[in-house]
Amino acid sequence: MIVALTGVVLMLFVIGHLLGNLQIFLGPRWVNDYAQHLRDLGPLLWLVRITLLIAVFLHIYFTVSLALENRRARPQRYQERDYIKASYASRHMVVSGVVVLAFVIFHLLHFTARKFNPRFPLLKNDPLNHYDVYSMMVYGFQNVYVSVFYIVGLFLLTLHLTHGASSFFQSLGLNDKKLTPQLAVGARVFAWLLFLGYTAIPVAVLIGFIQPAQ
Repeated sequence: MIVALTGVVLMLFVIGHLLGNLQIFLGPRWVNDYAQHLRDLGPLLWLVRITLLIAVFLHIYFTVSLALENRRARPQRYQERDYIKASYASRHMVVSGVVVLAFVIFHLLHFTARKFNPRFPLLKNDPLNHYDVYSMMVYGFQNVYVSVFYIVGLFLLTLHLTHGASSFFQSLGLNDKKLTPQLAVGARVFAWLLFLGYTAIPVAVLIGFIQPAQ
């Protein structure tokens, strides 16, 4: 239940983060205003960040704990395996989760801590010297290696969500035999829509559809 509930919290964040990031297609002012609105939250923003960090820690800790308990419950490996219902994504949730965590850490270092890219500019005529978030995103994704790593990380997140977005209903006892297949399809659609939304940004930057601010 803890894995399920923390997963819901993190999925809501992923959706909200995407809606904010997609404003880059509307121009520099939209993204920078969005960033300013977040800064205006003040202590509330830090409360959200701390909540997300706790959710991430609990989600990883209990997911790994469950995987270890399952392994201890079967000390002798199967001589043959014939998967009936377990999908590739469900069998590799821990691995994809750990790689996604590494991706998130890099993403935070890149854009939040502003490492790896000295070109990140400040906003013009801003007495508080805030960073130009629009230009940060463009300059960041103009690096093809960063964009490729970003897309690979999102692909693994998508695999994670194709199972996780529906399995939390089962963990909370909110599904049945008739509803389970529909939830599985809905989870796949949801996960791949997120993938398309997130990857649209680096792809648009790499092909020149989104240009640096003048």
